[in-house]
Amino acid sequence: MYDPTTASSINSRCDIIILSMNKRKSKAKLKILFGFFILLVGSVFGTVFYYGFDPTLLAKLSFYQNLANPSVRIVKVQEGMRKEEIANIMVDKLNWDQKEKDDFINIHLALNTASLEGYYFPKTYMIYKDEGPSGASAIMFSEFSTQVNKINKPKSKKIINENTAIKIASIIQREAGSKSDMKLISGVIWNRIFKGMKLQMDATLQYAKGSEEEGWWGEVTPEDKKIKSSYNTYLHIGLPPGAIANPGLDAIFAAYDPQKTDCLFYLHDKKGRIHCTKTYEEHKRNIERYY
Repeated sequence: MYDPTTASSINSRCDIIILSMNKRKSKAKLKILFGFFILLVGSVFGTVFYYGFDPTLLAKLSFYQNLANPSVRIVKVQEGMRKEEIANIMVDKLNWDQKEKDDFINIHLALNTASLEGYYFPKTYMIYKDEGPSGASAIMFSEFSTQVNKINKPKSKKIINENTAIKIASIIQREAGSKSDMKLISGVIWNRIFKGMKLQMDATLQYAKGSEEEGWWGEVTPEDKKIKSSYNTYLHIGLPPGAIANPGLDAIFAAYDPQKTDCLFYLHDKKGRIHCTKTYEEHKRNIERYY
């Protein structure tokens, strides 16, 4: 016999079961969507920090558009590279041929100026895959101007010629074991300049002898101090004729704002710690002590 009460009870139970199933499906969908969201956020943040992007870019819509654009390439240029090394990165990322690579390295000739080593600002760029040497270099030179203009130069240092500062900064970048060493090394370099001493910086020898075949930053030997090059600061007094690398902002600031010190010599021990001295005799004792 048909019982309306029983039927109603069954319908209610079915409704509850269906509602419960719908809730479970909704929760499952939410979990999946949340999982995708976490993966998306993680990949974006991972890209930002892996490539060294400025985190403030996360607030700009154009950043995400460029990141998803198949015509854009991420080009990471590290501090302390020389222009030939940067050119190799461009070849890899933008698929340049040998002529385009040479044009990038020698862009100063097209601009009728001295070597622009030191002005290829190191950072992570997003560059269109069809960008040529002149466009890519212009992007880097423009970024150099933007970043260097941010430096709050001490009043007493505003008389320093920018070209001089960049030469010193490039040496600091290559000589420093870390950011914490930079101002001290700058102080030593300026002290030696003011005293009319030879700088005797190993990094300048590396630049003088560097090559594609033997490596751009090979280990320095005693014989290298005899290299006939205007970049050999063991032979020539004063700064080299141009920068030896492309320094970052910390090294550039250190060139303008050296640490006050009486030191004229320094070395890094095997743990990378810097030790400076006023005299060569003290420096020799440090060599014996730490090596």
